[in-house]
Amino acid sequence: MNKKTSNQKSCVIIVENLPLPFDRRVWQEANALKEAGWAVSIICPKNDKFPESYVCINDIHIYRHSLPLEASGKLGFIFEYLSALFHEFRLLVKIYRKHGFDVIQACNPPDLIFLVALPFKLLGKKFVFDHHDICPELFAVKFNRKGLLYKAMLFFEKMTYLSADMVVTANDTFRNLCMARTGKAADKIVSVYSVPDHKNMHRTTPRDDIRKGKRILVGYIGIIGNQDGVDHLVRAIAHLKYNMNINDVRAVIIGDGPDLQAVKALAVDLKVTEDIEFAGYLSGELLMSTLSTVDIGVIPDPYNEYNDKISMNKVFEYSKLGIPIVSYPLQETMRLLGDAVEVATSNDDKGLAEAIYRLCDDSRRIEMGQKALDRAAHSFSWDTEKEKYVAVFENLMSGK
Repeated sequence: MNKKTSNQKSCVIIVENLPLPFDRRVWQEANALKEAGWAVSIICPKNDKFPESYVCINDIHIYRHSLPLEASGKLGFIFEYLSALFHEFRLLVKIYRKHGFDVIQACNPPDLIFLVALPFKLLGKKFVFDHHDICPELFAVKFNRKGLLYKAMLFFEKMTYLSADMVVTANDTFRNLCMARTGKAADKIVSVYSVPDHKNMHRTTPRDDIRKGKRILVGYIGIIGNQDGVDHLVRAIAHLKYNMNINDVRAVIIGDGPDLQAVKALAVDLKVTEDIEFAGYLSGELLMSTLSTVDIGVIPDPYNEYNDKISMNKVFEYSKLGIPIVSYPLQETMRLLGDAVEVATSNDDKGLAEAIYRLCDDSRRIEMGQKALDRAAHSFSWDTEKEKYVAVFENLMSGK
């Protein structure tokens, strides 16, 4: 069907930084709306793994657009964002004519998508901002400065908040921070955590082939960017091997990103290429069997003003599978996990290595894995988050 039925509510979701259905948070949101009876379309970028310009999956229309090469500097980021805005507006017009929509949801980064939503607000369409990242803090960490562009980020964040009929934030820390600095009313901001749907997270037969005979397999899953700390994990593996004489630990790194080649080169320089497997993006049963093999899940993101405030997807993914977790002392991570995390005592690869070593003890590792599993069972439920998310849209349409 091309057009929605006459009385069917509909939404179009715009995400700039990841293709669908790869973006797990957005894909879960889209399916939650569909299950609630909404017609859903999505606008997102394409890449070599998701090259089609249009696909329909689970009766959700996905329109993908090209982007220039990944930005590596400030001018590059501006060009990438302007290109994305052009394609997003073009595809919004196409979806409006072909399917129609009542609500536009924009997912940041960047905090510029409100610009393509504004003309449709004049036509009576509602605008929801799905706040994935605190862009001013992310910019400051990437470029190690707070100048004119940082102030511009604060301005665009405020304009996005004030343009939105409702804001959905990725955690309470974002909600409180941005409510204070944008002036958005508290009843217009709802926190929805990126908890994985338990139906898609399960233990299965481990992949003993990736252990290479080692007793302990350390795992990482996520993006490999300059703020994600994967280099810290590589250095920690080297520290364990060459400074602590621990030779029964191996690592598997699941994911991809702009810093992958730099991290691989670091592994070569530190002489740990045989101790680390770079698995790339994994999904489905292969992902589950790989994670089921992992003995210790690492959150290597180092302390900075951005990482301290974000909710890592890894928190939910590791804990759902009962994988004991190692992390630096990050405010939001520790708030989510409580005592179900082994915290590094220093914000460097030495502290990370020592925390990993503490979990090499079998009894400690079993204890912390059970704590993580209990935390997930009592605190992390997609069904609960889904209800909050869908209610945002239903209340918008009912005028509440």
